[in-house]
Amino acid sequence: MSQTLDYLQSDSAERGIETGLLVHHLLDDAIKAGASDIHIEPWESTLAVRIRLNGVLTELVHLPLELMEKISGRFKVMANLVSYQTSVPQEGHASAGPDLGGVELRISVFPTTRGEKIVVRLFDPRNRSFDLAGLGFDRDTLRTFLKLLARPSGLVLLTGPTGSGKTTAIYASLTHIVQRAGPAISVSTVEDPVEFNLPMISQSQINPAQEFTYPKALRSLMRQDPQVIMVGEIRDAETAAIAVQAGLTGHLVISTIHSGIAAGVFARLINMEIEPFLLASSIQGVLGIRLIRMNCPACSQPCEPEPGLLRMIPPEALPAAEFRRGVGCADCMFTGFSGRTALTELLIPDEVFRDAVLQKKPTRTLQDIAIQQGMQTMWQNGLRRALQGQTPLDEVLRVIAVDQL
Repeated sequence: MSQTLDYLQSDSAERGIETGLLVHHLLDDAIKAGASDIHIEPWESTLAVRIRLNGVLTELVHLPLELMEKISGRFKVMANLVSYQTSVPQEGHASAGPDLGGVELRISVFPTTRGEKIVVRLFDPRNRSFDLAGLGFDRDTLRTFLKLLARPSGLVLLTGPTGSGKTTAIYASLTHIVQRAGPAISVSTVEDPVEFNLPMISQSQINPAQEFTYPKALRSLMRQDPQVIMVGEIRDAETAAIAVQAGLTGHLVISTIHSGIAAGVFARLINMEIEPFLLASSIQGVLGIRLIRMNCPACSQPCEPEPGLLRMIPPEALPAAEFRRGVGCADCMFTGFSGRTALTELLIPDEVFRDAVLQKKPTRTLQDIAIQQGMQTMWQNGLRRALQGQTPLDEVLRVIAVDQL
């Protein structure tokens, strides 16, 4: 049983719930479970508390609805927010304290028709290891990606939806570069926000309220003599143009951009009015990434996927398949899953692919060309893991859209 439930059922709670202690127990339960976020949301008759485990929301506890204002007020005090304002969104940072491992909190309070919803992002330095070898990349992808990071110039892009592991992969990439080159290399970042402070790296955070935007930061950064530049996200044409130009003028630029698949990055940048010949010259590689949950080793059992899913698998692969699924146990909080790993597709443009970009071929054509030139897709990567029993087949389809197969 969680400490939160223990406290709610204790004699002291019957005499009057102390909000600070209740919030402490909520944070403690979430941190011990390895959650990345806490969602506290007023529902029809309860205050629902859910935690995001391995990328999926899981119910933790339901609290009396009358505690909403007290809990909201407590988080606002922790983050130095305006406690009496309840009709506008507010955001802030706080520390959970040394007794909770020094976990950093990013607190967001948002008004709803039933009251305020609170989302707390947890940054636990004890659970974050920025090691490329530990991210779950397959051997060939890791070897090729490390070669990209060794190049002196060009643009390396990562793509995927929110929560797909892009930031962790970029931080691991920067850590690798610094460990390889030591003090002989200058690395600078522009982020929104800075999630972790990395050693030997100059990190800055944009502040639109002060007109410190990505384009303005990048223009100034170019005069700081960096060799490696990390841009948190390419969101607009101006940022894209500066990043491409930096990659062409002797800098290694690493950034993220939202696209469904790796090949879609080129169409996205062309839509930002970046000339195709600049993209063909500057982009050294695009890494598409997703995170999938792994079967709990303590409770995974052989299983048989649904017939509809089996039809997606090449018939020649079925005889050697070892499908497994976690049934749920105390070790995995009865979710059947334990930990996550990365599914990737790494697109390295060659002459054939670059010619297709110059001709502004559509994304699906670019994807087909990349596959013909040897790119392993995320679906192929995920299917291999499902066939080996590392994850259920439907978990792979949860993170990869059917139209991307």
